Amino acid sequence: MLATTLAGVLFACKKSSDNNSTAPMSDADAATQSDDQTRVSNESNAAFDDVTTAMTEQATVTGSSEVSAPSGRFGVATMGVDTVKSSICDAVVTIDTSSATRTLTINYTGKGCGFNRKRTGTVTVSIPAGIHWRDKGAQVTVTFNLTITRVTDSKSIKLTGSHLYTNVTGGNIASLTPSSQPIIHTVTSDNMVITFDNGTQRTWHVARQRTYTNLNGFAVALSGIHTDGATSGISEWGTNRFGNNFTSVINQPLTVQAGCGWQLTSGQFTLINAAGSTSITFGLDASGNATGCPVAGSTYYFKLAYTNNQNKTYTFILPY
Repeated sequence: MLATTLAGVLFACKKSSDNNSTAPMSDADAATQSDDQTRVSNESNAAFDDVTTAMTEQATVTGSSEVSAPSGRFGVATMGVDTVKSSICDAVVTIDTSSATRTLTINYTGKGCGFNRKRTGTVTVSIPAGIHWRDKGAQVTVTFNLTITRVTDSKSIKLTGSHLYTNVTGGNIASLTPSSQPIIHTVTSDNMVITFDNGTQRTWHVARQRTYTNLNGFAVALSGIHTDGATSGISEWGTNRFGNNFTSVINQPLTVQAGCGWQLTSGQFTLINAAGSTSITFGLDASGNATGCPVAGSTYYFKLAYTNNQNKTYTFILPY
């Protein structure tokens, strides 16, 4: 297919091994960064889906009896730490109430759950005394120590660092109905560290909005909330694994649906870096066509249209 041929052209190009931020990027470097950006964005957002689920399922965290099943605890508490029931497929969730700052920890087990990834490590939510997640303006700190391995090629990325998670509008997503007003959360960070499969580490900035609705089932639409000069809608920025600066702008909300395993089913963003500009469209099948939910084989694809600084355009398709 044309997409496969062009992908071969991109990855056959000579890669730059210079990590200097002023070094030119090859076309293959740009393709690799696009894959990195997609994985980091998707997997960090998936982790925040789990954070929202874990908090929503615990009345002591939300501050309301309006929780989605399963809720409660089981087992024996040890030093104030309980294992709690959770609907997260590949994790065990614990809550620690032994200090003024409560902690909710998602411990990932490496179970694949039928998706194209396996996750290990932890995501920890720190909840200050007196804070209830359903309240307008409530804020918690979310700390990553999470490794994600893609099943198809065994490549891993590791996410570490802390984020500020804010319930802007207030409300509990468990009580969302088709007639409810959307619930808006924001995620901001200046120290999300990514360790790539080649051992390179980079620190990224994050500024995202997550808008929850319940029309034909639960969905969350992701958008960028940072502005730099004339550029708005920025969701992430920093340096890539090659040391080049980049900016990621969400052009069409990235929509994640609960009915499709909380996978990214549509949306588009533009990646701007030293090599040129890349537009990435999500929610496609292996041929590059928009697909429904659930997708066959539980694997979605994105279409990448990359224009380099010499105005040469490449288009190819990759799974996520």
